[in-house]
Amino acid sequence: MRTNYKLGALVLAVAGLSACRQDMHDQPKYIPLRPSEFFLDGRSARPLVEGTIARGHLNDDTAYYTGKGADGKPVAEFPFPVTKEVLLRGQQRYNVYCTPCHDRTGNGNGMIVRRGYRRPPTYNSDRLREQPNGYFYDVITNGFGAMPDYAAQIQPQDRWAIVAYIRALQLSQQASINDVPAEARGQIGAAK
Repeated sequence: MRTNYKLGALVLAVAGLSACRQDMHDQPKYIPLRPSEFFLDGRSARPLVEGTIARGHLNDDTAYYTGKGADGKPVAEFPFPVTKEVLLRGQQRYNVYCTPCHDRTGNGNGMIVRRGYRRPPTYNSDRLREQPNGYFYDVITNGFGAMPDYAAQIQPQDRWAIVAYIRALQLSQQASINDVPAEARGQIGAAK
């Protein structure tokens, strides 16, 4: 009886192993960008059909999504009108993502810097005041130096809003009393 049991187990094992095939693993397939003799153009990856429309998002506005023009240089203009709402959104996003390093005034003395992180340049330097708007957008998108990229965390619309707010910060740090309307000058001393 014991021999029958061993023989039965052996037959079952052989039958089970013979069923293990690797058809899915060994099937003919094309690895992306490998050559193919099947298609006349020799490519395994097929080109998009003419008229195909991107699904989900279409980044066809280069200046809006990269901050650069067709020549590859940063754009000076904003891709949409800068309104009070845009500035407020930019301030809110700036306070979330930028103040840890750049501080609320853009001088580069944020909390992380005070704890030993490398100090970023002040937005109020002549070099950065003279940069086009697309430069700041590109730095937010791709990072620069010790600054990481924020493309995954900050949507394009919000990146542009932050750039608008940085411009407002730059103006505020260079403003004089003559830039304040005469009827509002009395409120400056009262705010203290």
